[in-house]
Amino acid sequence: MQLKEIFTNLISRFTSDKQIATELWTEIEKKYSGPKRHYHTLVHLEALINQLQECKDKIADWDTILFSVFYHDIIYNVLKTDNEERSAGLAVKRLTGINFPALKIQLCKEQVLATKAHTLSDNPDTNLFTDADLSILGQSPTVYEQYYRQVRKEYSIYPDLIYKPGRKKVLDHFLNMPRIFKTQVFLNKYEKQARENLLAERASL
Repeated sequence: MQLKEIFTNLISRFTSDKQIATELWTEIEKKYSGPKRHYHTLVHLEALINQLQECKDKIADWDTILFSVFYHDIIYNVLKTDNEERSAGLAVKRLTGINFPALKIQLCKEQVLATKAHTLSDNPDTNLFTDADLSILGQSPTVYEQYYRQVRKEYSIYPDLIYKPGRKKVLDHFLNMPRIFKTQVFLNKYEKQARENLLAERASL
């Protein structure tokens, strides 16, 4: 199923206004297709949904986690450090506009904010969501290399002198975690390869 169809089906459960549905999808599509995006694109959203589909039976609130996928990187500016907060704020605004239940809006907000540090949450769905967001770290070395080169393009405004120390800090953040993946399903699938990939990238910097 295409992303647009997934989003349209999702939003139709909360509003019958097709114009609003179209406007919200157009906004998402435009944001994730910006010329400065190389990794945080619609392809990234597809990958997340594919990862989560594989463990859907473990997810309590599928609708909320889907909205979290669509909105978690909707604001992405490499010059800013509050992208997650701004993305969460926009999600709250848009979901309030379609009368999505308040408790679910709060959960979506928490899930989007959780992608800032990817630390353990007391909500199992949130842990699955952030693990899916990090699943790229545990892909094959070839796919992982493509990922970090795309990230470098997104930060092309910065020279290596600034970028490399910053990137090392990010890599060390994950390498210093007792476990990168919070859930057993993602831990089993990706932890070992993720650590190998992170160490290899760090050695190349």
